[in-house]
Amino acid sequence: MQTQSETSSEASSPAERGRTQQATLQIGGMTCAACANRIEKGLNRMPGIAGANVNLALEKASVDYNPKETGLAEIERKIESLGYTTVKEASDFDISGMTCAACSARIEKGLNRMPGVLGASVNLALETAHVEYSPGAIEPGDIMRKVQQLGYEAKLKQDGGERDRGGEERKRVIKLAAAALLSLPLLWAMAGHFSFTSFLYVPPLFANPWFQLLLATPVQLIIGWQFYVGAYKALRNGSANMDVLVALGTSAAYFYSLYLTIGWAADGGSGSAMAGMEGMAGHGMPELYFETSAVLITLILVGKWFEARAKGRSSEAIRSLMGLQAKTAIVLRDGAETEVPVSDVVPGDIVRVRPGEKIPVDGVVTEGRSSVDESMLTGESLPIDKEPGASVTGATINKNGSLLMKATRVGRDTALAQIVRVVEEAQGSKAPIQRMADVISGIFVPIVVGIAAVTFLIWYFAVQPGAFSEALEKAIAVLVIACPCALGLATPTSIMAGSGRAAEFGILFKGGEHLEAAQQVDTVLLDKTGTVTKGKPELTDVIVYGEGRGENELLALVAAAENASEHPLAEALVRGAGERGTELPAAERFESLPGYGISAVVGGEEVLVGTRRLLGERGIDASAAIPDMERLESEGKTAMLVAVSGRTAGVVAVADTLKESSPEAIRRLRAMGLRVVMITGDNAATARAIARQAGIDAADVLAEVLPEGKAAEVKKLQEAGRKVAMVGDGINDAPALATADTGMAIGTGTDVAMEAADITLMRGDLNGIADAVEMSRRTMRNIRQNLFWALAYNVIGIPIAALGFLAPWLAGAAMAFSSVSVVLNALRLQRVKL
Repeated sequence: MQTQSETSSEASSPAERGRTQQATLQIGGMTCAACANRIEKGLNRMPGIAGANVNLALEKASVDYNPKETGLAEIERKIESLGYTTVKEASDFDISGMTCAACSARIEKGLNRMPGVLGASVNLALETAHVEYSPGAIEPGDIMRKVQQLGYEAKLKQDGGERDRGGEERKRVIKLAAAALLSLPLLWAMAGHFSFTSFLYVPPLFANPWFQLLLATPVQLIIGWQFYVGAYKALRNGSANMDVLVALGTSAAYFYSLYLTIGWAADGGSGSAMAGMEGMAGHGMPELYFETSAVLITLILVGKWFEARAKGRSSEAIRSLMGLQAKTAIVLRDGAETEVPVSDVVPGDIVRVRPGEKIPVDGVVTEGRSSVDESMLTGESLPIDKEPGASVTGATINKNGSLLMKATRVGRDTALAQIVRVVEEAQGSKAPIQRMADVISGIFVPIVVGIAAVTFLIWYFAVQPGAFSEALEKAIAVLVIACPCALGLATPTSIMAGSGRAAEFGILFKGGEHLEAAQQVDTVLLDKTGTVTKGKPELTDVIVYGEGRGENELLALVAAAENASEHPLAEALVRGAGERGTELPAAERFESLPGYGISAVVGGEEVLVGTRRLLGERGIDASAAIPDMERLESEGKTAMLVAVSGRTAGVVAVADTLKESSPEAIRRLRAMGLRVVMITGDNAATARAIARQAGIDAADVLAEVLPEGKAAEVKKLQEAGRKVAMVGDGINDAPALATADTGMAIGTGTDVAMEAADITLMRGDLNGIADAVEMSRRTMRNIRQNLFWALAYNVIGIPIAALGFLAPWLAGAAMAFSSVSVVLNALRLQRVKL
């Protein structure tokens, strides 16, 4: 059933429709015609909507809208506010041909204007584009054609693969070598003009205009042709980029020198006809600028080569993560073991993992026992014992036993693939601070061209009237020293390096915006169970009353009695006995007493384990044990009385113990100026006891808070003006994680809750919180340094060049290495020690 939209005649007029675009959105969650009508009415009430049609059968909405008044993102939000969902897809593209921030800004702007594109982000440092779009309105092919129309090339990025830059690198090196070889004699000839290089012998051939023209022409018109192509494409699309500046500056120097050379030749090479012409050098030779154009192009290529090498290094985190994966797997098929590429493993396959081999995919052990090194995932240096039924993760290392495992998650679904994907998305995303750089880059080149034109006019008409070559030299210097490259690279290279280095420490930022937000946190809200504590009760105390029975004997009776119980406290007692090497006798009878404890007969003796009330109802005097019970409970432990054969025999206690690293991590957080608050559903006495051990003030303990109340506590702190980081397990604490300014999920094990939080701490160590905040602070400091130097460089460099204190070739060198310095500064983050 298709419902018809009702729009006003004014909205549907030809003039109005001439300004509108049409988009088709896939909608989820509709159940009947009332849903379709509701969405249709809601959309038609929006400003800028010329008409909306919702088709229930196809689950699609066709919308005519005026992009000047509203956009697809607003339409999508409107549909979601009405209680429905929009189906969207995302694709990543490799972009080639970008030379500066103006290029990336132009592509981004062009893609975001396309009907059907919900959002596009172009990363200059990675040379990639991430595009979210409505699949019914646009396809990846349309996006690639749009990029091509803008003057660049786009290819769909291969999932999990890395772009092959070998061919690009070879071309770059060949061009650079040829340019350097051809420019060297020109540079030599120029050096001979200075008084302090009078000792330098310059062959007469090097000063010959025809020889200089012969050397400069290939550099300008063949090696430098890429700048003309880039400038033409930019100007054709109504914008300007670095190529425009380089093409203008080098062309002015080259063609002016060509004009002087032709004039010199027309005069028979003597220079007499040009005697009155400014720009003459000694010995009848004109003062040429071929070396300016050729050396400029060479220096720019040098800078681009260094920049490419440095940018390549910033992707090392992805490469090292990808390198962790096994290349092959031994699969049992048709009764035989066959070695296949890991990409051929499918869920359900039985895989053999020999000692010392990497586990190829995620799965469950079906046969065999071994220990597995999971340090790449959890940071835990000790191998973890695995037996049938235990889960194992791809890329971890099987240490000493042969295992058979059933593959459960392969390819892009494995834990390692999820980690790589999170890091890639973080490196490709933009931090809010980059918006400023994008705005400046968009208007930068036209302003520089204007400044260069004004510089030429002032020198030609006011400073040195009629001195054309002097005025031209100053204008060229202004053109080539100013480049938006450094500005465009300032933020993305730091985010790439910072998020990559963080990943090496097991800290996964979901995006650049979260990397920026973490440095603003001033309050850390810690969930107790599984975050501050281990999340698993452990036996802590065994106290024996009376003589004739030691701790191990009493523990053997208690553990034997509890062995049949499934209660977590019983499991802790049995596990504790096993860790102490206690042998358990068999229990002859077992009875669970809900709310009281348990009763069992072990070795002919009746054993009771439970509460004061249990012993009281059985008429057993437990007064001697009460002080110990109260003391243990004040320490945050769960204490249980033990009676054997009608007499109080002892007290056993279990507790969800602190992680060994928690006190040190909390000290670090407080030393960083952060307020640390613990939140738990436990009673106040237990919560305060744990907080005291961890080093958290009693005033900063929020106890007896139900899971659904945690988000409300986060809001209270935010209303008090705090920037809150919520730290939890990423599943039970999802509402609070989503409400917090920054949500951090503690992710130990394979099922990392990456969707629930902004930051995933792969290692269960609370030091990861301090590391995440510290990494954010250092990255943002690095970005601010880069932006400051990129802006200061131009603010200082342009006036110096305009005043005539900078030769064009020096300006070119400074411009070429400004980008390199920004990238190298960002790469310092890869050496950060946390």
